[in-house]
Amino acid sequence: MANGHAVFDWHFQVLEVMPICTPMTEPASNRTIAQASVETVDQARPERNRKPDWIRVKAPGSKGYGETRQLMRDLKLNTVCEEAACPNIGECWTKKHATVMILGDVCTRACAFCNVKTGMPRMVDASEPGHVGEAAAQMGLEHIVITSVDRDDLPDGGAGQFVKVIRALREQTPSTTIEILTPDFRNKMERAVAAIVEAGPDVYNHNLETVPRLYPTIRPGARYYASLRLLEQVKRLNPMIFTKSGIMLGLGEERLEVHQVMDDMRSAQIDFLTMGQYLQPTPKHTKVMEFVTPKAFDAYGAIARAKGFLQVASSPLTRSSYHAGEDFAQMKAAREAQLAKAAARTGAA
Repeated sequence: MANGHAVFDWHFQVLEVMPICTPMTEPASNRTIAQASVETVDQARPERNRKPDWIRVKAPGSKGYGETRQLMRDLKLNTVCEEAACPNIGECWTKKHATVMILGDVCTRACAFCNVKTGMPRMVDASEPGHVGEAAAQMGLEHIVITSVDRDDLPDGGAGQFVKVIRALREQTPSTTIEILTPDFRNKMERAVAAIVEAGPDVYNHNLETVPRLYPTIRPGARYYASLRLLEQVKRLNPMIFTKSGIMLGLGEERLEVHQVMDDMRSAQIDFLTMGQYLQPTPKHTKVMEFVTPKAFDAYGAIARAKGFLQVASSPLTRSSYHAGEDFAQMKAAREAQLAKAAARTGAA
């Protein structure tokens, strides 16, 4: 899945223990066997990774949340907020903010961190672009985020649907700024990215997700440097489109590896970096290796800003589209200030 940050507590799987038939006066050997069986089950049962206080959020249930949920149902739209079980769904939906997930709710890949269903997707919904535009209009959105599942089954990887959604939004809500979060379009990247860039989103986001060393286990269907090249291509085709990427922390990455990812992103001219805590959605997904403290996130954020990113969002609850509208406004202002400063230097020279 393009976004894939999977969250929330997972449940225990109960393992059945075959009963051991014993007489009323149980021999010591049978008691030993029974005890060993219980110990074996205890060892097999997954260890619950308790969340620290800073990662906890209130359960959603406000009036605004219910209205947003109903609108998505009425328009038959999927959201990454629900499919990836985002911890911020209560806050965002209360404010009538939602990240629409196009191209269905079934992904052709099975990343170790992602909670979206894997399998053979359905046909592309021709009415989806119009419904996205209608949702943006009804919600009065100033900024919208559009993401998708991976669609390796489609000749263009689903790029054409992104183009149609962008065009529908431009027609129905021309003042809404558009942020897209795409897959890597494996084996069809150049044409897919070129088509989307020509459609003119305001922000092009594609997440690197983790450090290169962890790709074989965390993101086996993707390639780290291919994702970097995708973002480089966006800038090469249109330098004025903001580029954005994010990584999850807590998967076993080392501090210097995170710094190297920052450097790689800056080499690709990425404008906006997001960093958030990985949370294990089910026992089948990769484990949380560490709950990174808010203080450590702050330190990473300070380093990222020093490396030259226009905008940085770094906290345990940060997700790709969390506060995306406010962040876009700040990033736009930062670029304008940067350009004004450069013009002043040129004039002085």
